Amino acid sequence: MAKQAGSTIRSVRGSRTGRPIMALLDLLGRRWSLRILWELRGEPLTSRALRTACDEASPTVLQARLSELREAGFVELGDAGGYRLTPLGRELCETFMPLHRFAERWKR
Repeated sequence: MAKQAGSTIRSVRGSRTGRPIMALLDLLGRRWSLRILWELRGEPLTSRALRTACDEASPTVLQARLSELREAGFVELGDAGGYRLTPLGRELCETFMPLHRFAERWKR
């Protein structure tokens, strides 16, 4: 698709190109990002429980990813102190379910 003369590229959080899909794929491609989202799909988890669920990921990396996911609007800190998905985060995880079902069939 050609860029029209005089058009401007809107800023997208995390992207210099203005392409939302590139910013999203960059975020999700970072180590532990997808795992964190997947582990939070059921219920809120404390930092310790999330670290255990993520095979003892480095606390430093885990906190960095949680910060990025919070800034992106996918994760929030709950009232009881645990992390949970936001409505946007739940919507994102729902988009993974067809891929999850495919992976379950594929592994057999």
